This record gives sequence, C-alpha cells and structure tokens, in this order.
Amino acid sequence: MRGGQLLAASLVPTPYLTRGMIMTNVDTKPSNYSTFPSWPENNHEIPTWIYSNEQLFDREMEVFFGGNTWNYVGLECEVPEPNSFKRSWIGTTQVVVTRDAGNQIHVVENRCTHRGTPVCWKQRGDASSLVCPYHQWTFGLDGKLLGLPFIRGAFGKGGMPKDFDKSSHGLRAAKVVVRGGGIWASFGESPPPLEDYFGPEILSLYDRFLNGRPLKLLGYSRQILPNNWKLYHENLRDLYHAAILHTFLVTYGLYRADVEHLNDTPENGRHEYGKSIFSKKTRDQVNEAVHEMTLRREGQILNEMSMVEPEIEFDDGLTSNFNVFPSVHIQQHGNIFSMRHIIPKDVRSMELAWTQFGYADDSSELEMARLKQANLVGPAGYISAEDGEVLALIQTNVERHPDVLQPLEMGGRDINLPSDNMLNEDLLRSFYRFYRREMGL
Repeated sequence: MRGGQLLAASLVPTPYLTRGMIMTNVDTKPSNYSTFPSWPENNHEIPTWIYSNEQLFDREMEVFFGGNTWNYVGLECEVPEPNSFKRSWIGTTQVVVTRDAGNQIHVVENRCTHRGTPVCWKQRGDASSLVCPYHQWTFGLDGKLLGLPFIRGAFGKGGMPKDFDKSSHGLRAAKVVVRGGGIWASFGESPPPLEDYFGPEILSLYDRFLNGRPLKLLGYSRQILPNNWKLYHENLRDLYHAAILHTFLVTYGLYRADVEHLNDTPENGRHEYGKSIFSKKTRDQVNEAVHEMTLRREGQILNEMSMVEPEIEFDDGLTSNFNVFPSVHIQQHGNIFSMRHIIPKDVRSMELAWTQFGYADDSSELEMARLKQANLVGPAGYISAEDGEVLALIQTNVERHPDVLQPLEMGGRDINLPSDNMLNEDLLRSFYRFYRREMGL
C-alpha cells in the first residue's frame, strides 16, 4: 500500500470581525487564552472561526495532547525486537517509540536537550542508542543521557562544568502503557489509568480484537490533509454522510441507513463508537430509505467480491469503529484491522497515518483477505478518498467565512444518546459539548 497526498493552496489568515470582536492578527499568540470570539450557548451551532484560529489551535495542543490524556503512538509489532524503534507523534510533538535491550517500551521526545536537534532521522530501524548528529550527545533508548564528546575538554581546555549533571539532561520521556499490542503515551503530570480513560464501552470494543493475541504489521499509508484536525474528528462522528457520500458503501451494502446501528459518545463525549451488523442480504434490500440513497448503483457487482464479502471472524458479527480521542480512530470493518493516527500539523493541516495489521497466526487466506479489503480505506480507498476531498474544500470555505454559524440539527437540537440509527448529529453535538467544557469556551 502506498500513501498519497491531497494538496490545496495554503490560505493566508486575514483580519475578521466576529460577534463584535476584532481579531487583528490571528498569528499573534496572546498572553493567555481567556478570550476568544463568541460561541452561542447551545449544542447545535458551530462557529467556523474554530477551524482557523491560531490561538485556539495552540490551546488545543496543550489541553488535548499535552495534558492528562492518553495518545496512541504505535503497535508493539512495529518495534518487534530489542533495540528497535519507530518515530511517531503526540499532537505536534514528534516522539520516538523504542524497545530497549530488556524488552521495555519507551516513548521519548525526538528533541536533543542540548540544542533541539532531532536525535532520530529514520522512520523505523534498529539502534542501541539515539545519537544527535549535531554534537553527538548520546542517549539510551530510555532517553537517559549516556555521554557527549569532550565532556572534560581537551588539553586542559574547554569541556563542561564540573557540576554538569547528565541525569538532568535526558530526553523528555512520556508515561507509557501497553495494552493488547497497542502503545499509549502521555506527557501529562497525572493521567488516569488507561482503562479509566477509555471507559467500559471503549475498553470492551478495544479488547474485543486487540486482546493480547500477537499482531502482525501488514502495511502503512500516509496522507496530508489540508484541513483543521477537528474536521476529521467531525467526519468520524458524522454518521449520516456515509449513506450519502460513499457510493461504494451503499452499493455493496457495507454501511447503509436502513440497517440497525448503535452509536454513543462515552466518557461525557470524549470518545465515540459505532456498531452495526454486516449482512449480505442488505445489499439487495429496497425500502423507503433506499430511495433517499441516490448514489446507490443497483445491480453492480465486482469481479472480486471477496473485497466486500468478509470472512466472519467474530461470533457477534459486528462491524466496529471507535475513536479514542484525541489521537486515533480504530477500525474493524469486515476483516480490515486499521489504526488511523490523527496528527495535527498546524491550524489548517493534519497528517493521517493508516496502519493495517492482522494477527501473527492468520492463515495465508485470511491475510490475503485483509490486504484485499484494505483497498477500501486509506488515501485512495474506495470508501475513504471522498472524505479527504470534501474536507479540503470545507477548510477553504470556513477560512473565507469565519463568522458563520453552522447548524447541527439533524435528529433534533438536543443530545439523545445512545442512538440506534445514523440519521442524526447527536455524536457531533455531544462532542462539541465536551470540547467546550475541556477548552473553557
């Protein structure tokens, strides 16, 4: 699988007037974050300034990625052997995930404590230490400073002061929890136990297939999306677009408005999940909902129907997709196992890193099924490409019109969860109630 990019012209922020507040320069960081443009006191309107405000973006990085949250950074099978590493991200902070000689997993910031140079320049590999190329400060895989050239100078000249303490100059290390093959990290002072952060509903979905059974890495795809990172989170929680925008899903009965769904936002709106049951019978089902799905292509078949007719792996027959905010969407769709790592770059762009995986003991037939079905997702996926294109166009318009209020009224104006259908915007209303509470807006 190969990554791709969706590119759009960058937009220069301009001054704008919003609800009586003049934002003279959105690139200027304030001394505090107490004042932002106004937001109506309801859950069913979103102001478009939130997608281009630089000050708000900085605050989001502090609250959601630098605070007491847990961030997905990778899978154990990506650092399979002692002395292996991979690069990853916690928000806009690049980190290195390592497995040391004793098999312990660490996550450290990819920033030398001397002058800020990245100490790791390869995406994945093997190493017994991390060496800064600028001045060759050398760090262990746990981030501790091991040594540096000329620490005592040469010929009696130069060198570090005698009271220089190597133990206080290690790489910034994150707290780490490994569960079911997934690696989670936090730079917060006191993050809750991972199980409490997930909550019982998300934990149950996670443990359903990330259950400690050894995993096998199948491949990556990566893309740059020219949109604010929240727009992607919105897209994941906007269920009813799937039966309208994604022709492939509707045509082959993979995800339709006329089948039963169960959706909720546990932990007071922080996370999100959606569950449905796949059935081949749905493909040819015709009812009043079908007439609303105007992009459905009746009678179409594929030469390779195994792409849309997965092998049943779980007794419950569920298709399960869930979001662990702020960093990852975890997908089990048919035989696809995928981690979508959400990596903000700046206020108007993000990276989406897809990791496809299976179980180490999969049969060759099942592994091939996973690889075939992986064509449904990713940058050019049959059911994913449209999202990236739409979000890029949305970003262009919301930047041009930062004073608009967008309605979230599908299914009403209140929050009625859990929901047994996809024809509502309850997940979005719940998310922004959570977001405003955490951000103090």
